[in-house]
Amino acid sequence: MSRGFVKEEDQEEAPVIPPRAALPVGATNYVTPLGFEALENEKHDLERERTKLPEDNETEKRRAQAVIDGKLKLLAERRASARIIYPNQQPEDEVRFGAKLKLKNHSNGSIQEFQIVGVDEADVKKQKIAFVAPIARAVTGLKIGDTTEFKLGNETRTLEILEITY
Repeated sequence: MSRGFVKEEDQEEAPVIPPRAALPVGATNYVTPLGFEALENEKHDLERERTKLPEDNETEKRRAQAVIDGKLKLLAERRASARIIYPNQQPEDEVRFGAKLKLKNHSNGSIQEFQIVGVDEADVKKQKIAFVAPIARAVTGLKIGDTTEFKLGNETRTLEILEITY
């Protein structure tokens, strides 16, 4: 049939599914127990949202359903690849996945605190940094009192580990 005889509203565009947080190719999808619980909660929330879609507009319902289904598919892939790391099983004296750190930036004297978490858990506002972030990679394996050089743009900062907790 010629496109001239097709109604415009029949020409739906595929919905845009927002991507999940980036996980480098080949990287293991490490998550904390709380991070895995958050993935489970997200799944239940999406499933609940799917059952409550409005029935009055079939086109809108179909689009919303497609977005939710796309999110659920991406979430299922992320959940299936998750490897839970229990922070209490990490070496207490060494920076590893799940560690809560207190660092001193010797370049300006500031103190910085954050936890190293999975990519889906990362939230700078909550002081949670993904394990693939450059600063997390720079301090992984260090112990209290150790220092490292961390390059940020044209600036090189000297960071000292002050405290490690799990």
